[in-house]
Amino acid sequence: MSIRRTKIVATVGPACQNVDTLAAMIQAGVNVFRLNMAHGDIQTHTFMVEQIREAAEQARRPIGLLADLAGPKLRLGKLTGEGIQCVSGDTLFLRRGREASRPNELVSEYELLLDEIGEGDRIIIGDGTISLEVIEAKGEEAQLRVIDGGAIRSRQGLALPHTRLSIKTLRPADYEHARWAAEMKLDYVSLSFVRSATDIEELRGHLEDCQATAAIIAKIEKRESIDCLDEIIEAADGIMVARGDLGLEIDIASTAVVQKKIIARCQAHQKPVIVATQMLESMHHAKRPTRAEVSDVSNAILDGADACMLSGETAVGKYPVDTVRMMASIQQEAEPLSPGMDLVSRDDHSQQMGLTESVLQGAAHIARTIDSKIVAVATKTGSPAIIKSKLRNKTPTLCITDSRAIHGQACLWWGVTPWYVESLDREGELFQAIHDWNEWTHLLGKNDRIVIVSDRLVYPAGHDSILVYEFSDLPPSNS
Repeated sequence: MSIRRTKIVATVGPACQNVDTLAAMIQAGVNVFRLNMAHGDIQTHTFMVEQIREAAEQARRPIGLLADLAGPKLRLGKLTGEGIQCVSGDTLFLRRGREASRPNELVSEYELLLDEIGEGDRIIIGDGTISLEVIEAKGEEAQLRVIDGGAIRSRQGLALPHTRLSIKTLRPADYEHARWAAEMKLDYVSLSFVRSATDIEELRGHLEDCQATAAIIAKIEKRESIDCLDEIIEAADGIMVARGDLGLEIDIASTAVVQKKIIARCQAHQKPVIVATQMLESMHHAKRPTRAEVSDVSNAILDGADACMLSGETAVGKYPVDTVRMMASIQQEAEPLSPGMDLVSRDDHSQQMGLTESVLQGAAHIARTIDSKIVAVATKTGSPAIIKSKLRNKTPTLCITDSRAIHGQACLWWGVTPWYVESLDREGELFQAIHDWNEWTHLLGKNDRIVIVSDRLVYPAGHDSILVYEFSDLPPSNS
């Protein structure tokens, strides 16, 4: 069990396709691997899942797997020649179709775009350096004025921060990829460009039809999603602050403030939150990050993020293992300064604290006062482990579960190490599990004190309970 509590999500790609590299990344600190479904085919992703699972066996660490659905990413079609080099004040034209016929012409793969934009709307291209304004839109053509120029290339992404589009969030390819994630028994499915809680409910219904156990991560990267943030958080199982496209949808100067707001709301709803995009961007090509990137990662942790995500840094970067190691090192340095939440994030209007929350808060307090090495949580649902995680209590949490789904999902939860057992239904299984885990970690010595919390599904005869157990060489008898 690492001293580090904040989790690392790493994107897989050509830079880490072999088992040895993946195993080294796990040893360096990866907790969850992300498969970007916008790139590659099902065969390639299946191969990567097999490689990751073999690497996890080799590294002897629990690893979560996340399939990131592409969603409705808007892109340009094919432009003429090498593209368009434009400067402020230039006039361009947007036409229907997939291939441009003139040097100053743009086309989009989204066929209804011309019907849904209007005068004064902004169109952002690529990473945000190119900005266009709609001067006139009618029929088969729109006239655009270049506000900020640059090189426009075929297939670049589009963002329309002030335009409400009718395009569906879940595309046919997303349904196919979600079905594949269910078949592969992945732990998480994330949905891009979420605009409302309805998007999450639609995905959840599809996953249930596929008999999937995966939890859903909603990616916040649209202006509309900020307007109904609480509803989306409530509907999802976790949130990703996807700062790349979000920074195109809102004023870039407010990105950090919005990030803090999203994290705070996730704390209030007791949902895990991932901060993503350009966290260690310079490590695509360098073995050390910039000082600003170190500060960015540190501040995400101080804000209360459960996990930080690496994208191109590990998917196509030159130093995937070094990047993970650097991320883990920054996290360990920042965590001692992060405040313990102890449920201060609960809404002021909250009524009486729930039974499970009360028990977990009591367990955290007992763990601090008796210097417990761990708080062991026996659970079939994972809920007590998530609550303990959100307390930000510094005592590490051992989540003992007989659910394969919870075992994988717990890899994302702050300060939680999952441990799978075949059954929690027989008396003595819990103590045996703690001893088996210690055979693996050698963290506990004779007479060390452990706080154990079990939910009511583990022992149905009673309510959530707390037990202080003094570790010995042998577990208590199962009789």
